[in-house]
Amino acid sequence: MTQVLITNGRVLTQNDDRDVIDPGAVAVAGDRIVAVGPAEKLDSDFDPDTVIDAEGGAIIPGLINSHVHVSDILLRGAGSQDRGLYDWLLNVKMPGTLAMEPADHALAARLYCAESIQAGTTTFVENATEMQWDDLANTRKKLDVYDQLGVRNIYGAGIRDKPPNSEFLELYDEITARDPGVAHPSPDEFTYETDTAIEGVESLLETVHDPESRQSVWPAPVVLETATRRALEASSDLAQRYDVMTTVHVAEAEVQEQGPLSSVEYLRNIGYLGERALLGHCVQISDRDVRLLAATDTKVAHNIGANMRLATGFAPVVSMQETGVTVGLGTDNAILNDTINPLSDARFVASAHKGCHRDPGVVPAQKVFDMVTRDGAAAIGRAGDLGSLEAGKLADIAVVDLDHPHLTPAPDPVHALVYGLQGFEIETVLCGGDLLMKDRQLLTLDRDRSELLADANERAEQIVERSGIQ
Repeated sequence: MTQVLITNGRVLTQNDDRDVIDPGAVAVAGDRIVAVGPAEKLDSDFDPDTVIDAEGGAIIPGLINSHVHVSDILLRGAGSQDRGLYDWLLNVKMPGTLAMEPADHALAARLYCAESIQAGTTTFVENATEMQWDDLANTRKKLDVYDQLGVRNIYGAGIRDKPPNSEFLELYDEITARDPGVAHPSPDEFTYETDTAIEGVESLLETVHDPESRQSVWPAPVVLETATRRALEASSDLAQRYDVMTTVHVAEAEVQEQGPLSSVEYLRNIGYLGERALLGHCVQISDRDVRLLAATDTKVAHNIGANMRLATGFAPVVSMQETGVTVGLGTDNAILNDTINPLSDARFVASAHKGCHRDPGVVPAQKVFDMVTRDGAAAIGRAGDLGSLEAGKLADIAVVDLDHPHLTPAPDPVHALVYGLQGFEIETVLCGGDLLMKDRQLLTLDRDRSELLADANERAEQIVERSGIQ
């Protein structure tokens, strides 16, 4: 069995006591961590096949990105300025992704994984919101890339089964009138019969879902406006039967928030909330909603970067955490956030909520680091095997080079990671014990990095031209 020893670093275990071992080491056998402790002891106890010298850097759990959209990374920088949520969604994102061909989706996945690995991310939850259930070529292309590059991926298979009502159709016409030259999809472009979508998700669960191979599938109703009650209930049932979770976008800017029931109350009433539910965003929710989330052990993915860009507001993360809601961090859309680096967004979380609440004591650096490690693992139902460096857990590990002027001095490595990291300091990444990157070199990428970037730039221009995005 292949053994790896990562030694001579500051090990941020992220265990229950948040122990830091300096100098420390982590021993790996196969896909699991077998020992964590002082470097001197592990150096003498193990005779590994591979030794990785952290050279005084930080050895941390692989980061967990709990809410992402992959394909529209090729739309980064295109037409997303000065737009509200529906303006951006209908005039930029959906036209752009609809103009993409299967090869474009594969390229987007390759670029996304490369950037994720270089940011220290080993697990992400993809929200595939534009599923085409009558042709899964786009999905298959992306899943093949994830397998090849070795990143742990949870594929949220999007469900839209509620046709748009007259109110939305009127809104659609009013919003798309801003950009008449854009090749807009029809309002019901991605709407399918409930049975078709649910059977499609179950087929992916039967044929693709395999957490041992780093590929998982979740049922993922997109938003409440486009999902019927039956779809939401069926998603909960699938999550229970297949021992997975389910995720949905909630209270980002939904019109029903002004009705007699909030989104959270509605989901509580129909039995969707609970330990298997991960709600994305939760920006426009009340104190009562927060209490309902806590009472049902429902998880939340906080997408601060994208929500700030769209000016939808700040999710009440402080009250969520004080009430006991498990909150992970998501970078959401690269077309909005521009970066998919969880620690870059961690700085937003640690700083913006302090300013919003005018309280420098809220959301401390350690809690934000928890959101992208141990709390992130709990948010996706993987607290038992991800999120910390402990014997028996999966060997998802990143090594961070702290030897930079902007990280010097760093008496508190967690503070340095949350407030100081720029994104290029990740040196080495393992996922399930496999080396994905060493000395900043991507080991699983099947093509030259410069070729990948050139191809992405060329394809991006073609997609923007085909879609007519302004």
